[in-house]
Amino acid sequence: MTTESGDPIGVAGRSAVPLVRRVGGAGHALQALRAIVQRELFKFMQQKGRLLSALVRPVLWLAVFAAGFRNVFGVAIAEPYDTYIPYDVYIAPGLIGMVLLFNGMQSSLAMVYDREMGLMRLLLTAPLPRWWLLFCKLAATALLSCVQVVAFVAVAALLGTVLPLAGWSLLHALIATVAAALMLASLGLLLSVYIKQLENFAGTMNFVIFPMYFMSTALYPLWKLEESGATWVYRVAQFNPFTHGVEWIRYALYGKDPGLAPWVVLGTLLVCFTLACWGYDPQRGFGGLTKRGGPA
Repeated sequence: MTTESGDPIGVAGRSAVPLVRRVGGAGHALQALRAIVQRELFKFMQQKGRLLSALVRPVLWLAVFAAGFRNVFGVAIAEPYDTYIPYDVYIAPGLIGMVLLFNGMQSSLAMVYDREMGLMRLLLTAPLPRWWLLFCKLAATALLSCVQVVAFVAVAALLGTVLPLAGWSLLHALIATVAAALMLASLGLLLSVYIKQLENFAGTMNFVIFPMYFMSTALYPLWKLEESGATWVYRVAQFNPFTHGVEWIRYALYGKDPGLAPWVVLGTLLVCFTLACWGYDPQRGFGGLTKRGGPA
């Protein structure tokens, strides 16, 4: 059997059909990404107090807590700083990390809610790879985190805490912020697999968010922990992926080499996202929950 031009139809099929499938599949995937991101942005804009509540916590730390310790930091000059700096400048990258951390964990709360309402089951039955659908949720969460970080940096500048945002340092800091946002969003995605009910989210706050934040370099440098004799906190902070996320942002702002921090952040992102994809397996009950309060 031949086409009108005399070519065998099998040859034409082999050359055209895969191309159509590839183009259609890519278009469908991008359409799903756009739809999920737009949904999250719409929800964010509808919740008018969400941005304000996201900024209140770090701004209070910057305006109140840091004010009392403004001149405490500066006992020694350490990387990435070339001179003594006030305490509010030191904790600013840590507060950026706070914004990313809390929004990433809040995304896990939203995922649990969507799962209980059946929206996650509907989403994951779409004719697209499960990992891509979860990546779309991840990208939407990271985008919202970055929007909140930009708002916080602007408020911090109004309060007198100006960060060195110029040239290559700005681009590097942006890359570090996006990577840290993706890492923490993937952690939130992984936690949503194991949080069975909305009521259990308070436990997540107590056993994940606070230890991860306070046992890091967000509020004090590692050498301070070691110098003060808090050896076990120092060791935990060294292995805390949140520490490396904050340090990557801090070093990027000052144009210094972040060392192993990018590799730790990207490695944690890959591990958490892989485990989350495995957890949201349709054969395992979409995260182990088929209905509110019920087992898989």
